[in-house]
Amino acid sequence: MRGTSFTETMLGTVRLDNEDPVRRIRLDLRAEADEVLRPHRTTRARLSGRIRVTGLTDDPDATGELEISPLARRRIRYRLTFTADGRRLTLDGWKSVTPRHPVKSMTVLPFTLYEDGARAGQGTLRFPLTTDLAPFLLSFRFPRREDPAQYSAPRWDGSPDRTEVWYTTLTDPTTGTGIWLHHELVAPADGSAPQAHGWAAAFPPEGKVRHARFGPTPWSRPPHGFSADGIDATPGRLTGHAGDFHWDLTEQPLAEPLFTFPRWSWRRPLLPATHMLPAARATYDGTFSDGERTLTLRGAPGASARINGHGNARRWAWLHAELGDGGVLEVVAAVSTRPVLRRLPPLVFLRLRHRDRTWPRRAERSAVGLLGIGRFRARIGLPDWTVTGRTLLRRIRVEVTQPADRTLALDYRDPDGAQAVCRNSESADARILLERWWGHWRTEASWTLQGTAHAEVGDR
Repeated sequence: MRGTSFTETMLGTVRLDNEDPVRRIRLDLRAEADEVLRPHRTTRARLSGRIRVTGLTDDPDATGELEISPLARRRIRYRLTFTADGRRLTLDGWKSVTPRHPVKSMTVLPFTLYEDGARAGQGTLRFPLTTDLAPFLLSFRFPRREDPAQYSAPRWDGSPDRTEVWYTTLTDPTTGTGIWLHHELVAPADGSAPQAHGWAAAFPPEGKVRHARFGPTPWSRPPHGFSADGIDATPGRLTGHAGDFHWDLTEQPLAEPLFTFPRWSWRRPLLPATHMLPAARATYDGTFSDGERTLTLRGAPGASARINGHGNARRWAWLHAELGDGGVLEVVAAVSTRPVLRRLPPLVFLRLRHRDRTWPRRAERSAVGLLGIGRFRARIGLPDWTVTGRTLLRRIRVEVTQPADRTLALDYRDPDGAQAVCRNSESADARILLERWWGHWRTEASWTLQGTAHAEVGDR
């Protein structure tokens, strides 16, 4: 099944009810629908993007919904939730489509701001036809839609020496706290009974990193995801408790699955391990408590990922970076434990989604290169590690910093009994520079993440 995606920019003004000055407002949005857009029907789409209000907010993680019904209901309705000066506001408005004034009615959006259900302001947005009509039309895509839930089911077939991981990382947009939920199945190499275990961790912007473990406990072969000892990671839902930690979260996917390793490696487990994200971007709502405080999450950005293989690499680094405007970067750099591969430098698997495109087009490209061009390289260490690489017309540099006071070290065992240690920070820093060749290298995009990157370095 194919869906529809496009981007849209609107400019305008807004006046808050408790203020006299009129403020400028700008929306840079991305809409994603699970069906092909048909004007004579009602189509619902997810909205994400950036809202800027002069002197009030610049929120790159706004989320909401769009109802496109220009003929059936003669309206196009927008509902967006964003954070402004510590407040959660909702923008609600619609374009009233009329045959007498088709251009004006399709380009003018009157709206009202609400806070906790009460009106907080009002304003008007306009679509700038002269400058943004062409980019708007060119942004339309009709990608294939996959159900993220199909990738949550366990892959383990009863074989020894296997491990599976379901993990979720997210950032609370209100407090800046990073959250890590890790669920793991281990089938020991000696053929003994499989065990489930994991942990939950909280990374506040200030203060001590806290965590709690659960398991090991017998594996009960659930059909839809991870479920063990009252802890569940199933499509759309994460619940559980460990020590003083309690969580109950719902997950709303915002993007298509992203295969960090080649897609075929998930269907046919020929590599030592494989990695993918059922939803490369998602938002989370619910509650999360670490025993000292309880967070109420609304639209928290993050992602859930899956690992399937024979255990951890000999040495590895991982990064998940939300870039705003629908962009995301996923990096895995690893040295295999296999006799020949462990003598090689780290193999890099890098996938960048930017402006509705995924680069490199094939996951193998960053690991093996082509005609001597494109072998990406990683320098793994702490507190800093880097990844660099290029294809024919693009190159990238990724610099990650995991401050010691925001990094948690945890040890555990692989199926072969070897001990592994991961050093994780859900509040890491990252600097990303993407360049394109136009006779010489020019900056195409750059991002700086302060305390919102999710990163890990590990070894065994």
